[in-house]
Amino acid sequence: QVQLVVSGGGSVQSGGALRLSCVADARILSVKCMGWFRSRSGREREGLATLSIREDYTYFDNSVRGRFTISKDSAKNTVHLEMNSLKPEDTGTYYCAVRDAISCYTQWGLEDVYDYWSQGGRVTVSS
Repeated sequence: QVQLVVSGGGSVQSGGALRLSCVADARILSVKCMGWFRSRSGREREGLATLSIREDYTYFDNSVRGRFTISKDSAKNTVHLEMNSLKPEDTGTYYCAVRDAISCYTQWGLEDVYDYWSQGGRVTVSS
């Protein structure tokens, strides 16, 4: 079982930036794909991005593409979600999740295909 812990986030004004970090135990090396998700008040959890841990490619949902980026620190088993130009509608609880898959792009936004999840990290963006 892979354990994931999200840290970072917080509160910022519109246009600001925040970073979330997902720290995994060493067994992350055996996992191929990581996804980042968000839940907002009154809405279902939505996929924001996916990262191929081994092949280092990423894909972002239209809602965050161009504003969010992903970076990986393999030595620390950590993946960072860098969030820029934040908007009030980015307010929510953020999660990282991992799975094994032939292609990290296939079904990446479906939460049911992920095996392990972090606890939530809170992001609040004020106008």
